[in-house]
Amino acid sequence: MDKFVHLDGLVAPLDRANVDTDAIIPKQFLKSIKRSGFGPNLFDEWRYTDIGQPGEDCTNRPINPDFLLNLPRYQGAQILLTRKNFGCGSSREHAPWALLDFGFRVIIAESFADIFFNNCFKNGILPVVLPASEIDALFAEVSAKPGYTLGVDLGQQTVVLPDGRALHFDVDAFRKECLLNGWDDIGLTLRHAEKIRAFEEKRRVEQPWLFATGAGGV
Repeated sequence: MDKFVHLDGLVAPLDRANVDTDAIIPKQFLKSIKRSGFGPNLFDEWRYTDIGQPGEDCTNRPINPDFLLNLPRYQGAQILLTRKNFGCGSSREHAPWALLDFGFRVIIAESFADIFFNNCFKNGILPVVLPASEIDALFAEVSAKPGYTLGVDLGQQTVVLPDGRALHFDVDAFRKECLLNGWDDIGLTLRHAEKIRAFEEKRRVEQPWLFATGAGGV
């Protein structure tokens, strides 16, 4: 998992509440368990006017010209601004995979669904919770100013506006440490690789029957 320390990024505003994971990545794309390749199908039913299929080349699909991710001013956005209860619905981890594969590293919202919120941290995305009043103000500024960017600093736990004002956000200390260091669940386990190997060697000596092969062995 890539580390997240600081990001200066273009903001795309998704002005919708209760965006569920089926909208983020529709169910027909869940057949793959690879973490990559889902970006072209992020918000598939909103971005395109036809029904997408797994493995389909999206290059020539008819697009919805009014959807924000199809607008030139938001191309290359790395920060998604949205409303409350983002990521509700089923607990599919494909949702953060699709957001990350598209290019989003930060999602700013009033609130998130719990499982989605946790999955973001495990996949290198920083979900930032801000009060509704600050979310409203950000939507107004993004709408009024093309090319609107924010600086997001995990170490300082701040979202810095173009005029230098900083908005503070809270984050769990353990999740913060993992994201700063790029530790997903596998990475956390591998930090103890030497102890794991030592334990296995000790068990091999003390309980050799567990590793027996040949006649009568496993």
